[in-house]
Amino acid sequence: MADKLLLLPGDGIGPEVTRQARRVAEIVAPDISIEERSFGGASIDVSGVPLTYDTLQIAKSSNAVLLGAVGGPKWDNVARDKRPEAGLLQLRKELDVFANLRPAICFSALADSSSLKRELVEGLDILIVRELTSGVYFGKPRGIEVGSDGTKRGFDNAVYTETEIERVADVAFETSLSRQKRVVSVDKSNVMESGLFWRETVQKRYDQYWSNQDIELSHMYADACAMELVRTPKQFDIILADNLFGDILSDEAAMLTGSIGMLPSAALGLKGKPGLYEPVHGSAPDIAGKGTANPCAAILSLAMAFSSSFQRPDIQEVIFSAVSDTLNSNARTPDIGGELTTSQMGDQILRNLTV
Repeated sequence: MADKLLLLPGDGIGPEVTRQARRVAEIVAPDISIEERSFGGASIDVSGVPLTYDTLQIAKSSNAVLLGAVGGPKWDNVARDKRPEAGLLQLRKELDVFANLRPAICFSALADSSSLKRELVEGLDILIVRELTSGVYFGKPRGIEVGSDGTKRGFDNAVYTETEIERVADVAFETSLSRQKRVVSVDKSNVMESGLFWRETVQKRYDQYWSNQDIELSHMYADACAMELVRTPKQFDIILADNLFGDILSDEAAMLTGSIGMLPSAALGLKGKPGLYEPVHGSAPDIAGKGTANPCAAILSLAMAFSSSFQRPDIQEVIFSAVSDTLNSNARTPDIGGELTTSQMGDQILRNLTV
């Protein structure tokens, strides 16, 4: 059977950027089967739910799923469990993609576009490994309730099992073997019991299975990590974090690179299971339909899919080099100081593909 890629363009700028990624995929891997389905708000408009049963089954039978983005003001008043974001959370949970890999790479051509000085970010290559299917985003009980005295109370529950922490820690440690072998695990163990449990579990896993691999493990409070990311970001190689802190820190790291429009991500589960790939940026409804969105994050997410899900790292390198060469030629969308449209940026990247 042919390898299969499922495209879920989603909402806002999602269809615009995934369209360019599809063009790349059709050139670098004409042998794979590409299927496309509505997702998020677009699916709500058609079927009333953000993720249909049929779409979920296709996702489970694919090698990889490439997502554009979901959400927008149009669906703000939809019930919370039917909103576009609920479909994304359901997809992650159903695919059991528990490890979110978010690289923050600063291309040399964009070093001056960063909010930090060139010397702080040029050559930056950080990988944030974020736990994706547990923690405070999924913990129960949660809700908003009214007490007997009429006072409202909102609450969420940060819950992790030992297994959930161990398996994402294993991804961080294993990935470090092909990098600089340095892992910083972040938490708030000074004020949160779940944070203390996170730190103890990560350390125990390292001591039992990874300490003989010449990997350097250290621990850092999440707020201190946020500060260090803007003080001396190149001190980091891999940052391991829970769902909440990984979400926050990866968005912060994205801005070190010059534009969030450059940042891809991969969500991985057990080996042999489909991976979920998506740009870090959101649906950006303010520029949707204008044709000015940066497609690089979507195209680089596709590159990650070829490496991790299709086992074709050579194609990942081809795509990465094409994006780098395009930036070096001063081709830019507005978010990185240029005037090219989304499709024109795609055209430039296609010209630089050396298949």
